[in-house]
Amino acid sequence: MTLHVAREGVVWSGAEIGILVLDERIPRVPGSVGYAGTFSYPVRYKRVAGATVDRLVRDHDREMEELFVSAALELQRDGVAAVVGCCGFMALFQRAVSAALRVPALLSSLMQLPGIAAMMPAERKIGVITASAPSLTDDLLRAAGIKTAFSRLCVYGLEDKPEARGALFEQKGTLDDEQMRAEVLDTARRMLRENEDVAVLLLECSELPPYSRDVQTATGLPVFDFVTMIDYLRAGLAQRGYGHFSRGDTRA
Repeated sequence: MTLHVAREGVVWSGAEIGILVLDERIPRVPGSVGYAGTFSYPVRYKRVAGATVDRLVRDHDREMEELFVSAALELQRDGVAAVVGCCGFMALFQRAVSAALRVPALLSSLMQLPGIAAMMPAERKIGVITASAPSLTDDLLRAAGIKTAFSRLCVYGLEDKPEARGALFEQKGTLDDEQMRAEVLDTARRMLRENEDVAVLLLECSELPPYSRDVQTATGLPVFDFVTMIDYLRAGLAQRGYGHFSRGDTRA
C-alpha cells in the first residue's frame, strides 16, 4: 500500500519546479521560461510582487532581496522540488535564496558559466547575448559567486533593438515573434563577425530560448539558455530508470 499524506494548507500537488517571475507585462511565447508548455514536466509560477525589470536589470536593487527570499520560501512550502528564476539578472539574489531554502535553487541562466568555461579552451571566448549588455557587469557575476573571468565573456545586448526594447523594457504588452527572432539572429551573427574566438553561446534572457535553435543553425556553435539550465536541474531531481540487463548483456 502507498500512503499519500496531505500537507497543511496545500490543496494541489505535482509541480516539480517552482519559477520566480518578475512583476512585468511581457507576452510569453512557446519556449519562453514563462510559458508553462515549454516544459515536459509540471511547473508552478510565483510572481515576485514589486520586483520590476527596471529595479532588477537597470538598478541592481539589492533591497529586493527579501522579496525574492519570501517568494522562494512560499514555493518551497507549496511543495516544489526546486526553485528557478525567470530573468538572468536574478543572479543578484542567488546566494540569499539558496541559503534560505532546503531545496535546490538556480535563479539565473548565468549560473551555467563556470561549467561552460571549464569545457572550453582557455583562449576561446564565451558569447553571451543578454537583454542589456551595460547591465551585465562583473559585479553582478561576483554577487552570484560566479568566478568565471569576465575577460572570457563576449557580451552583446538587445537593449538597442526596437522589438526587444519595446517588449522587455518598455513593457508595451506585445511581442512580434518574427521580429524578435531577427533581432537575436542579427546580434549573434554580428558577434561572430567581430569576434572569431567565440566558441560557444549563452542566451541570458528567459525570453530567448524560443530562438536558440535558430541561433545554433545560423552559427554552428553550442548554445545554452535558461531552459538548458532548468532541464539540467530537473534531470538531477528525477533520474530515469534504465531497465534490467538481459542475460546476453556483458557486465564490467
